[in-house]
Amino acid sequence: MWTALAVPLDHALLVGLSVGVASLIRAFTGFGFAMLVVPAFSFFLSPGDAVVLSAVLAFLLGVISYQSWWGHFPVEPAKPMLLGAAVGTGVGVWFLASLSVSEFQLWIGLSVVIASLVLSQFVPNERPSSGPASFWTGVASGLMNGAFAIPGPPVILFVVATMTEPARSRAFLMMFFWCSSMVSLAMFAVAGLVSAKPFQLLWVALPAMWVGNQMGNWAFERYSGAAYRPFVVGLCVLIGVTISAKALFWG
Repeated sequence: MWTALAVPLDHALLVGLSVGVASLIRAFTGFGFAMLVVPAFSFFLSPGDAVVLSAVLAFLLGVISYQSWWGHFPVEPAKPMLLGAAVGTGVGVWFLASLSVSEFQLWIGLSVVIASLVLSQFVPNERPSSGPASFWTGVASGLMNGAFAIPGPPVILFVVATMTEPARSRAFLMMFFWCSSMVSLAMFAVAGLVSAKPFQLLWVALPAMWVGNQMGNWAFERYSGAAYRPFVVGLCVLIGVTISAKALFWG
């Protein structure tokens, strides 16, 4: 039965807090949503439910915020990257199906920590991108998208290496993650990973997502998206360490 009463209060509070903060950061920087919510969801959801809920929210977030990114991103690097993402996502979903809850938590925690530390070392730079580089970036992103519903790190590295203008890079990331959410949801459904549980949490996730998105858009217009990057990286490292420690020491 898909009702609010089916969701424990502590789960609802964690969902509302994580989704609200992640939506704010995503609206401000263009990335960070899945890197924040999937580790939080994995504390009380199965691997399949955690990635499905994240993908559903990422899709809806792209829809409600389309005016802030549609038509503002470069099209040419997006084409091969999205093709590669579709290929990689299929392999990633297969990997997800083979993981236990503790393995999922450990892998996702380590992935977030490593990706965040790598991101902290990159400085945005404007340079032309090649088709093969875009394609293989998409494949790497798809692997992480299918396995953990976290397509961000490879694409973020690509963007900071090729785009310096905050509004342009932000729009590109928002477009790519929205498209990735559609690909992953389709493949999760084919793999039989979609259940009712994630949808029981939408009653609290959607209002938190809307509020966070509004606040993030306001902050981006007022302060510029690049200013928040160090905070995002540090927060992602903290979350990754926490979820990895839970998998290692508390099962």
